[in-house]
Formats: sequence, structure tokens, C-alpha cells
Amino acid sequence: MKKLRNHTIGVDSGDVVLFSDYEDGGEMWTGRGQRERRRHISFGEQYKSEPSVQMSLSLWDVDAVTVMRADISAEAITNTGFDMVFRTWGDTRVARVRIAWTAIGELPDEDDWDVI
Repeated sequence: MKKLRNHTIGVDSGDVVLFSDYEDGGEMWTGRGQRERRRHISFGEQYKSEPSVQMSLSLWDVDAVTVMRADISAEAITNTGFDMVFRTWGDTRVARVRIAWTAIGELPDEDDWDVI
């Protein structure tokens, strides 16, 4: 559990089209085997430390003929942003993916002291 010591809590969120491979024959739609897409997301403001990040699929446009396989994760989380990662494998054909995300964490406060 992440405990927030401060009354200054920041919540940032977004909804990002990670890719749309159907229109141009991209590898998520035409490829096979291990495939990955990632995008760096920058927060609107810098957090005091790494926030908790939650992601969920808000649009998943897939071929119904093949098995649907997907793994989404937030990686390389820092106080300024994170990497949104989508992975699939096998013969799964993914036309489009949109991912919603929310970050919750402690923001710097004007009363914070930076003692060196």
C-alpha cells in the first residue's frame, strides 16, 4: 500500500489511442508472435514521488476469428510520467487499442523543505 503523507494529492488521467493498425496493415493487425507497442505518457504536473498508475482498455478492436490475447502494463513509472505498454502474441489480430489511465500520488507542497 502506498501511504500519502500529505494533504496535497494529485489525480491525473487520460485516454490514449495507442495504435490503429487496421487501416495501414500494421504489425498488430498483420503480424504473428510476440508484438509490443509502447508510448511514453507525461503527467500534467510533477509528482513528489512515483504515483500509483492504473490502466484499462477503453477500446479494443480485435478480429473475432483468432484468440484474443493481451497484456497491458505501466512501466518505468517516475514522478514525471510512465510508459504505457500493450503486448500480444500468437495469431491474435488487433486492429486498434485505446487505453484509459489514472495516476494518483502526492504532489509537492509549498511547505516542503529541501534539506541537503
